[in-house]
Amino acid sequence: MNTERIKKLFQSRGFRVVAVGIGAFLLLFAVWRVFFSGGQSKSSDGYSPTTLEERLAQLLGEIEGVDGATVMIGEKDGEAVSAVVIIRGDLGLVTRMRVLDATANALHIARQDVLVYPADN
Repeated sequence: MNTERIKKLFQSRGFRVVAVGIGAFLLLFAVWRVFFSGGQSKSSDGYSPTTLEERLAQLLGEIEGVDGATVMIGEKDGEAVSAVVIIRGDLGLVTRMRVLDATANALHIARQDVLVYPADN
């Protein structure tokens, strides 16, 4: 008798609507959890700067003409091999050269391994 009640329950339109609704909710929750909730404090692009990157960005912000900087350091085997620096403020050649020199010296890498770009204001 229980099997007949279960069959009748599954044939019920109301049950199917509720089951599809619950399934859709679970799917939406899973998508939200995977794509929109990292569980960590990250920037909008999913990247969290390292302590070294934050310290270097703070140092570069002290250079005359630089209103702020964002730094991403490329590493290989635990050592810095390249850097990308995005600066806000004065975008003149002198400021860019100062940022380039300071970054290369701070990371002990060649100047040609440092790229400096203006921020999109």
